Amino acid sequence: MDYYGFYTGKVFDAYTYLGAHPENGGATFRTFAPAAQKISLIGEFNGWEEYDMNRIYDGNFWECHVPDAAPGMMYKYRICRQDGTSADHCDPYGFGMELRPASASIIRSLDSYRFHDSRWMSKRTDCRSKPLNIYEIHFGSWRKPSGREDDWYSYTAMAELLIPYLKEYHYNYVEIMPLSEHPCDESWGYQNTGFFSPTSRYGTAQELMAFIDLCHQNDIGVILDFVPVHFAVDDYALARYDGTSLYEYPHVDVGLSEWGSCNFMHSRGEVRSFLQSAANYWLTEYHADGIRMDAISNIIYWQGDAARGVNKTAVEFIREMNRGLKERHPSAILSAEDSSSYPGVTKSTEAGGLGFDYKWDMGWMNDTLEYFRTAPEYRSRDYHKLTFSMQYYHNDTFLLPLSHDEVVHGKATILQKMYGDYEGKFPQARALYMYMYAHPGKKLNFMGNEFGQLREWDEKREQDWGILAYPIHEAFHCFMKELSHIYLSHPAFYAMDYEQCGFSWIDCTQEERCIYAFERTDGTERILAVFNFSDELQKEYLLPAQGAARIELLLSSKFGLNGEDRTSGAVSLIPEDGCIPLDLDPFSAAYYLLS
Repeated sequence: MDYYGFYTGKVFDAYTYLGAHPENGGATFRTFAPAAQKISLIGEFNGWEEYDMNRIYDGNFWECHVPDAAPGMMYKYRICRQDGTSADHCDPYGFGMELRPASASIIRSLDSYRFHDSRWMSKRTDCRSKPLNIYEIHFGSWRKPSGREDDWYSYTAMAELLIPYLKEYHYNYVEIMPLSEHPCDESWGYQNTGFFSPTSRYGTAQELMAFIDLCHQNDIGVILDFVPVHFAVDDYALARYDGTSLYEYPHVDVGLSEWGSCNFMHSRGEVRSFLQSAANYWLTEYHADGIRMDAISNIIYWQGDAARGVNKTAVEFIREMNRGLKERHPSAILSAEDSSSYPGVTKSTEAGGLGFDYKWDMGWMNDTLEYFRTAPEYRSRDYHKLTFSMQYYHNDTFLLPLSHDEVVHGKATILQKMYGDYEGKFPQARALYMYMYAHPGKKLNFMGNEFGQLREWDEKREQDWGILAYPIHEAFHCFMKELSHIYLSHPAFYAMDYEQCGFSWIDCTQEERCIYAFERTDGTERILAVFNFSDELQKEYLLPAQGAARIELLLSSKFGLNGEDRTSGAVSLIPEDGCIPLDLDPFSAAYYLLS
């Protein structure tokens, strides 16, 4: 390993040196613990008796080789601090861990799996001019083998269940909430103890590799959630690893996050090398197609609070990490969950930006959901909540998320958020999703949203699949399937997402009638999207369709109602004045193909 690079935060492959590595008929163990007085290795291979590790290089690194250590065996580091006390720690660079509440690391061989996804990897792109329809899941609660909280499908079993579902419902990427090891189910994986360890809840490192490989063989990309901001406080993990604040800030005013976890000290080169290596590890060793980075505003600003100012060293870290990741994986997707207005999040690092490919458009999400919560009589007042996004849209490269964060903690599910009674929510939800899929930007939808889940998400229970026995939910599920298919099939919806000429307002001045119309194009195909978000029939609305001779209904939000397929088929000639008279049903949406 490049020691100087490690100390200065330039290393992206520290995991190839640190951690436990099967070699020479056993395994070599290395850890970084500058303040430790003594470190002993304990594990299955020595009956959990202490095996002294040796200081190497400058005395800050420790190493030993154990002939009898083999993949699958558990181990820990017993670290003696300067004050004479000791604590048993898992390996910060360990490739596997026990299931909570146990905390031992597990030796894993990363070379024992061979991928069969060369075709996918050779054609993979960041999807800038391609469709990106992401299905976000929590691995342990999409489906469960039983009603037990701690009963989960394995990586292998999930491949058999999830991949056919993604293909049938036309999702071309799956984004998985953090799979790195974590002790608390309720943290959903966002408070990690094993940044290099796939959680043992679902199986081994090799089984996760096989899951991703099978996704690729079925033309499905995999984005993994990554947490570069903070880590779990558990005393067997990173917290005060060598008896000092090695990974975290020493002062609690900036050392503890709003979630009660430890904040990484991004000004330390060793911490930068650790996080960069972890991100690179998932992209390199597991062939992940992207990294979604959590809570980036908490990196940009001290404690995520703009009033406290920009954390310049953390901003520099994220910029340099993204630069290095894109140099190594130019076709991988780097996306930021960032609710701030900090400029240049998706600008290139060469131009002084942070170098993300996409930024979650939290403003669009908040404005849109607030609009649909509002009673129809007030939507005229709030009309421009749905036009505002296009005023700032070209400042960054946005992705439109309806994620897990919007269906928990009393926020209600997406369907529940729609104004009105039970049956009245469905036409609004269909119109909402047609607005979302026609709006510029890539798409992300959380599991359960696609069939109108009514119960807020709970990580301990599987989704309410039984609700599909109700025709109104099954019809909504079929509608979402068709909408995804339409999106993937028509380049007008995605090819020029981030170019000014890919979107144009046709009508955004119908405040009293709550009508909106805009055009999407890829330079060849032209699609008009028209919406009536009021609760009244809007008669004889004149839809401008200049420069075309024919108009064909591509999709209606009335799709599948009462067994009637309103997907397509209606073709009309456009009058000489270029306007089509339409009667717009309450809470309705339609796509029209111009020719």
